[in-house]
Amino acid sequence: MGAFDLGGKQALVTGASKGIGRAVALAYADAGADVALVARSAEALGQVAKEIEVRGRRAVVIPADLTDREAAAAAVAAAIDGLGHLDIVVNNAGGANFMVEFKDLRLSGWDKLMRLNLDSAMAVCHAVAPHLLGRGEGAVINVASVAALGAPLLAPYAAAKAGLVALTKTLAVEWAASGVRVNALCPGWTATDINRDLWDDESGGAATVATVPMRRWGTVEEMAQPAVFLASPASAYMTGQVLFVDGGATAI
Repeated sequence: MGAFDLGGKQALVTGASKGIGRAVALAYADAGADVALVARSAEALGQVAKEIEVRGRRAVVIPADLTDREAAAAAVAAAIDGLGHLDIVVNNAGGANFMVEFKDLRLSGWDKLMRLNLDSAMAVCHAVAPHLLGRGEGAVINVASVAALGAPLLAPYAAAKAGLVALTKTLAVEWAASGVRVNALCPGWTATDINRDLWDDESGGAATVATVPMRRWGTVEEMAQPAVFLASPASAYMTGQVLFVDGGATAI
């Protein structure tokens, strides 16, 4: 068994129907894991499930709106029931569908992005805690963002991701003695469908990443492989860490 091998592992990935979540789910299957897939769209999840099954791994499709705490708990229960147990939990569900100066922000917009980007991950962590701690092993990967360090026009998203980083560090310390590791993955500018209008525009796409030392957008696959690392024995002595995968953007 190699250091990056996930053979025999059972993983739960939220926001798994597209973008980084889909790429992580497929990368886990490639590394040998079975995967429970959670997102709102059953149809889109079904397509990802087919791709996992082609790889010879099992997939469990769980449509759910994770901003509903009861739905989040039910999704965790369904994943455990479908796979038998969980070794890996990836809280990837999130996003931001608007940009606005803080002074013009509608407070309902703040609440919406907090529920989507912080409360959903909290609810999944809370629901899965007894299972992971009871088994005495496991890896939780919370997908935050470079925005956790601050992001103009994205105050609620940035605050939610900063909260997710703080939650990650807190749970890492609380759960370390029980054998459960908790780390955060912070992607930089990544070419996903949600921001296609930015990266697919030749001039605008280049302008967006002009301050990134590598001068390009990241790919979803470049986010998925670090997620494999954080779930694998290769990171066995890592917990409470925040891994930035951003082309060098936070180095300057």
